[in-house]
Amino acid sequence: MRVKGSTPTRNRRKKVLKLAKGYFGSKHLLFRTAHEQVMHSHKYAYISRKQLKRDMRKLWIARINAACHMNDISYSKFMHGLKLANINLNRKMLSEIAIHDEAAFTQLVEEAKKQLAA
Repeated sequence: MRVKGSTPTRNRRKKVLKLAKGYFGSKHLLFRTAHEQVMHSHKYAYISRKQLKRDMRKLWIARINAACHMNDISYSKFMHGLKLANINLNRKMLSEIAIHDEAAFTQLVEEAKKQLAA
């Protein structure tokens, strides 16, 4: 007696079609096109999770750079001065300080300038 795989196959296909809900055209109706699109969607989601980290870092650097130029120092010199001063703040925190507490950021710039001059 042979075993027919109707229940597992149906369940697998239903799972894919459920993931494809809302897709345009036959991509949410036909299994083969839905499966293709779901695989692509998972790939795009994976890539986008990596790109988000990249994009956020670029945003933080742009904000720090803008705040640095308001205090007459370049971004690279500022970061080098912080490293010499042993101030270990990541770029996310530096950008938050630059946005919300300009006086504190100015103090950080002064400390960096002092270390660069020494």
